[in-house]
Amino acid sequence: MESFADLERLQTRILQRITNLELSLLPTGDTPLSAASTAVADDTTTVDCLSSILLGNGVRDFCFKRVASDYYDWPLEARRDVLGAASVHHLCKSIVLVNTQAPSNITDCSDRNNSKYYVVVVQYTARFNAETVKNFLYTLNDGKIAKKKFNMRLAPEETSIKLTGFEHNGVTCVGMKTDIPVILDEAIAKLSPDFFWLGGGEIDLKLGVRTSEFIKFVKPFIVNCSGA
Repeated sequence: MESFADLERLQTRILQRITNLELSLLPTGDTPLSAASTAVADDTTTVDCLSSILLGNGVRDFCFKRVASDYYDWPLEARRDVLGAASVHHLCKSIVLVNTQAPSNITDCSDRNNSKYYVVVVQYTARFNAETVKNFLYTLNDGKIAKKKFNMRLAPEETSIKLTGFEHNGVTCVGMKTDIPVILDEAIAKLSPDFFWLGGGEIDLKLGVRTSEFIKFVKPFIVNCSGA
């Protein structure tokens, strides 16, 4: 029932905030977005690691939730209910794109305006449009790079794992091994309430976060990259 889902969401958020408060009392400094390779120790969990990164960068309104192993076999409505999300439109995913036509000297993510790879966060209910990302990057570079040099395609799974440190369905923008530039679909930034869900670093772990705090920390490009 809707009231039960609301109560469960409230309880989850309260428990997570207690954990966040405890973690915030520990010594922390600004932790880079790409901290997974150095921040995860053998005796820490993914939740501990990512919580530390988020808190160290001013993000306070977030929570983690474990889901069943067959979560991705469920309809979006069932996923919404188990997470206590506001709607199915608040369920999002992170995908790694590769520019297959990048010049030979563009091999990494050192130039966020002209990176070999990008992480795009989109809604499950939306249809990703790679052409809009291509046009955005062309404009971002003031037209100085030929449009044909931008051809954004889904990166192979092994490449995604190598760059992010996270498996398929567990990819998140927090704690990636590589500091990959992030593109957030504009539709997510406009969601109300401004609290959305995405991968939490493990296949059965989901991260809910306040959109405004996520944007302030991650500093993504906000692009209208879904639709026809």
